Amino acid sequence: MPYMSKKSIRFFNDREVRAVWDDNCWWFSATDVVRAINDEPDYTKAGNYWRWLKRNLGQERVCNS
Repeated sequence: MPYMSKKSIRFFNDREVRAVWDDNCWWFSATDVVRAINDEPDYTKAGNYWRWLKRNLGQERVCNS
């Protein structure tokens, strides 16, 4: 059987969060999750916040990516 991933839209706090089922687990869009948690209507601001957070967590060696 060919390998397939499943794209889906999930909801968190009534906000859409893009997701993909791949290799027996769900992967979620970090920017969409940030938007949902912070109730941020601006996708660009949420993306900037995610990049800032990822960089700072990497400096603290909490996150590897």
